[in-house]
Amino acid sequence: MRLTPGGVRELHWHQQAEWAYMILGKARITAVDQDGRNFIADVEEGDIWYFPPGIPHSIQGLEEGCEFLLVFDDGKFSDLNTISISDWFAHTPKEVLAKNFGIVQNIFRNIPTKQLYIFQEKVPESLGSQKVDDPYGSVPNSFAYKLLAQKPIVTPGGTVRIVDSTNFPISKTVAAALVEIKPGGMREMHWHPNNDEWQYYLTGTGRMTVFGGSGNARTFNYRAGDVGYVPFAFGHYIENIGETSLWFLEIFKSSRFQDVSLNQWMALTPHELVKENLNVGNDLIEKLRKQKWPEV
Repeated sequence: MRLTPGGVRELHWHQQAEWAYMILGKARITAVDQDGRNFIADVEEGDIWYFPPGIPHSIQGLEEGCEFLLVFDDGKFSDLNTISISDWFAHTPKEVLAKNFGIVQNIFRNIPTKQLYIFQEKVPESLGSQKVDDPYGSVPNSFAYKLLAQKPIVTPGGTVRIVDSTNFPISKTVAAALVEIKPGGMREMHWHPNNDEWQYYLTGTGRMTVFGGSGNARTFNYRAGDVGYVPFAFGHYIENIGETSLWFLEIFKSSRFQDVSLNQWMALTPHELVKENLNVGNDLIEKLRKQKWPEV
């Protein structure tokens, strides 16, 4: 989704959890939780937000506008089920609105006649000027997280930043990793033991091969804006086939990020068993012995 400077994704909520990654620009997000505690924050490139199901929220583009990736924790998600404040008001009798708010009916004479979805307004003032005093206080767990501020796990072929409920507690149903593969590098052969993997490619060009057993494998090329998918527990690897770093997101419907490295599995299995199973010599075993694993 893209928003112009001042463009507003109106007040709304979903039946599913919403997870988002800021690709470009800046935005202001607002929300109120089930206990009446509010949240107002500015987010920028590399930031994440997460709104649990049913939590009302809004998004507004700031000075240069913004672009962000929206992810929902249900593959059957439909925006037709999104509930917008303008749509609800448009389909509620004005006398009912007046009764609900305890004011005269005439106040509602100019309300929208249909859902606005996205509408244009001026760029809002500073964050401090828009703070709303809340007698219940602010939300206990932030709805936003600065992923790029996280110290990355550094490997010989790139970097990775992981965000899940361990460091972003509100995110109960979506876990993710921001992966960088340097030119000529490879995201090693691995699989995920907890759920399917969805990918969104941010920059660069890559190639992924997915292995599903019984000799079945498929290879695909990817570039910025493409979506990749790996079924639960299928083995796969991703190569950078371009001249610049390949950046992409790995996203899971899970509270925790989990993966199993083929290299690590083999290194931690009795070496004679590995040699006999694969009919390989000592060179591979010695390489596995010397393998150093990044600190997580």
